Amino acid sequence: MTGRIGVDDVSPVISLGEHPSKAVVGEHVPVRATVWREGHDAVAATVVWTAPDGTSSSIRMTAVDPGMDAWLATVVPTAEGMWTFRVDGWGDPWTTWRRAVDAKIDAGQGTVELANDLESGARLLEWAARRPSQQANRPLLAAAVDALREVRLTLAGRVGPALADEVAQIMRDDPVRELVTSGETYRVWVDRHRALYGSWYEFFPRSTGGWDSTGRAVHGTFTTAAKELERAAAMRFDVAYLPPIHPIGQVNRKGRNNTLSAGPDDVGSPWAIGSDEGGHDAIHPALGTLADFDAFVARARELNLEVALDLALQCAPDHPWAKQHQEWFTTRPDGSIAYAENPPKKYQDINPVNFDNDPDGLYAEVLRIVLHWVEHGVRIFRVDNPHTKRPDFWEWLIWKVKESYPDVLFLSEAFTRPARLYGLARLGFTQSYTYFTWRVYKHELIEFGNEQVAHADEARPNLFVNTPDILHESLQKGGPAMFALRAALAATMAPSWGVYSGYELYEHVPVREGSEEYLDSEKYQLRPRDFAGALVDGRSLQPWITRLNEIRRAHPSLQQLRTMRFHHTGNDALIAYSKSDPASGDTVIVVINLDPHNAAEGMLYIDLPELGFDWHERFTVLDEVTGQVYNWGQANFVRLEPQRAVAHILSVHRLGDHEIHS
Repeated sequence: MTGRIGVDDVSPVISLGEHPSKAVVGEHVPVRATVWREGHDAVAATVVWTAPDGTSSSIRMTAVDPGMDAWLATVVPTAEGMWTFRVDGWGDPWTTWRRAVDAKIDAGQGTVELANDLESGARLLEWAARRPSQQANRPLLAAAVDALREVRLTLAGRVGPALADEVAQIMRDDPVRELVTSGETYRVWVDRHRALYGSWYEFFPRSTGGWDSTGRAVHGTFTTAAKELERAAAMRFDVAYLPPIHPIGQVNRKGRNNTLSAGPDDVGSPWAIGSDEGGHDAIHPALGTLADFDAFVARARELNLEVALDLALQCAPDHPWAKQHQEWFTTRPDGSIAYAENPPKKYQDINPVNFDNDPDGLYAEVLRIVLHWVEHGVRIFRVDNPHTKRPDFWEWLIWKVKESYPDVLFLSEAFTRPARLYGLARLGFTQSYTYFTWRVYKHELIEFGNEQVAHADEARPNLFVNTPDILHESLQKGGPAMFALRAALAATMAPSWGVYSGYELYEHVPVREGSEEYLDSEKYQLRPRDFAGALVDGRSLQPWITRLNEIRRAHPSLQQLRTMRFHHTGNDALIAYSKSDPASGDTVIVVINLDPHNAAEGMLYIDLPELGFDWHERFTVLDEVTGQVYNWGQANFVRLEPQRAVAHILSVHRLGDHEIHS
């Protein structure tokens, strides 16, 4: 915007202000702008920051690149809801006066030549002193005015009081402003902290029933699944995510490993939702009742866990909707309802929903379903394949839910092109799945990490190391160290990360060579696991996952996204990055060996100003993995052997910090 003062390039602004940017309570959000004017007079800027209740505050911006007229301020939201901000540009006559006087004195000009400048300064200070906000400072300002007008004093004596630090602070904190140009107003939606930070554990409640005396898998219930909640809580997870818990269709039910013919004991895919037993608002009878689910959610809450529920807007052929609302589906030329396809994959047991035929009816029904589960304690939804549904529907649904329940969060499973992924985030999705699974090499990870930081105002990543659908080739062939290093990357690169059950047991066998599908996929069969036995035998990654989550909880820097910065290493098998927390000053450096088979060593060169140090300073780091303490500087030698440790996770301390314990 250009008025008397130019205010341009304001951020965070999403889609020219059409959509709000994102933040969470307590997050330090940088506001940037280009503010300029004609000539050589000084310009300044202020952020006007307004809370959902209408209360406003003004925050003085700082010139971070004067030659480019770049200005920065940090705002910190203190409550959930819709905040607004604008950037006001204004002329700063006091700074203009000081610069001119300093320059003229340095050039050797005397009292006579500065007569007009001295009087101009006196009048500016008189103007400042008349304001009610400066009542307490009037004696100090009046003394500076008197000195500027006292002809018996030397030039230094006349200007000295006006140039004193005390006066400079007053004029900065409560400046004299002229030619104020008010910028455009933009919105920031502020979520609770879980929207940014959380450790997710995904498991199938139906696989928690163990085995009977013959070794046959027993269908789990919400009662048996409560034990899995306890294990997830012991691993310091924050969110227990459940695939669909609804009745599963009988028509075209899939058998083991996605076979087309199911036997009488095959349980089918939970994503084939609906049967004569009910639809999206019902509980699969084998899992229990709605009361059992309520007890499950209550138990999770006791363990400081939240339950996230899958929202999959698709139906089995025998879903109640197929009988009651055939208009909610796509009909093929032969009159049959179309099933889902992602060539060459076919999902004959799933019928996609068509939102175009009766949007009013279908929209209202989906809203009813979401609110049904919200009223039963669910405040997080993981949304299945949102990029295959109308984007305007998601915008409507998300904000309609937030009208009544602003604390509800939506995770987008958008494994798709960037325009769709970020487009859905702009429309209101709280978090997004990402391409992390397919980023393996150092240059890919750096590019990926920088992309996440660049999009922090509109999209928050959730880095799942695996899913029931995705077993990446690196895990199939990399061995236990690959599982460990991928977990370290996910847990430290993003504030939110996720693990699908079985990862801690190093499950790595694909259904066939070249596939990312698991052999004996849990999507189509019960998959009970002996987690306790594997832990006793030393065949479990559970201790490492637990330690990662403990470190994440202990260090606010690892709960941040905006502050991640990469540092140079002389070995492409080593990746290094740092994170910091502006509120606490906590800083962590992460170094990871990307080679699961071999030791990696080399020099690490740290951008010390990014960590708040001068280039020559030294500091200490505590390895949160091993407990060792190192004295570091700008260049440091590192060596990581995957058989011993795949990563350094180093908390940074200034020399002499007594809080370090080895």
